[in-house]
Amino acid sequence: MAIQHAVLALLARGPSYGYELKSAFETAVGPQWGPLNIGHLYQILDRLSRDGLVVAERQPQPVKPDRVVYEITDDGRAELDRWLTAPSPRSGGFRDDFFLKVTAAARSGRPDVVRGVLTNQRGHLMRELRNLDGLRRGADDPVVRLLLSAAGRHVEADLAFVDDAEAALLADGGATLAGLAASATPAVEPPVTGPDAARAAG
Repeated sequence: MAIQHAVLALLARGPSYGYELKSAFETAVGPQWGPLNIGHLYQILDRLSRDGLVVAERQPQPVKPDRVVYEITDDGRAELDRWLTAPSPRSGGFRDDFFLKVTAAARSGRPDVVRGVLTNQRGHLMRELRNLDGLRRGADDPVVRLLLSAAGRHVEADLAFVDDAEAALLADGGATLAGLAASATPAVEPPVTGPDAARAAG
């Protein structure tokens, strides 16, 4: 996740410190992202500082401990511009735990297992969609509403995949699953010959 670039975007508006940045980030992206861990944020700020994208200045306070204020540098603005103008590939590619679960269920050859996996996932996604819709309706910020809408569209796409999997794997009374289970049977290993045969036998 390019959180470091989001931090640069926040600092482009003016200098700030850790907890102020945490609050600004969570307000900007909305509740679907979840809270930003302050320890992780400070790691990001340290990395940005080491890379010369921000500078840190320690400011004394009369009662509380010194506050470290961060400011974006010219290199940081150039990196932010580069990131904003580049396309965003999927961060995890198309690797997905549910895809693997469908694969395992399908190769079992058992319609009840496949049906259970798909039913459980559909129920989870429907609850997630209702939650996102409620959050979107309650959001005042138009950008947050937009991000919640985008999250909902991702869930709708996942629901469409569940429907596709059901049609592809369960619509023919189990014939497809039987074929998949048969093709998943391990091949017989060739016999061991030569010097390795003696070691295998010994």
